[in-house]
Amino acid sequence: MEDYLTFRKMITPIIIQILFWIGAVGSVLWALFQIFQGATTSYGGGRLVLTGLVMLFLGPIIVRIYCELLILIFRINETLTEIKTSLEKK
Repeated sequence: MEDYLTFRKMITPIIIQILFWIGAVGSVLWALFQIFQGATTSYGGGRLVLTGLVMLFLGPIIVRIYCELLILIFRINETLTEIKTSLEKK
């Protein structure tokens, strides 16, 4: 608990993982909504269906890449902190 209060341990990576799951589920639901809306449209719905299919596959991947880039920043910080503490011990 002390590490959290003194900002030695970051909680943002945990929050980013939660946001990833929310984003992945949200993109899949939005893609399914687009597919359904395109399928029930009487005219010009093929574009919505195609967009929904693309989003169904690429949406979670794009959300994952974005979240990985955010977590990478925090991992770099943790690694630099470990290097700093190991150099201070020498």
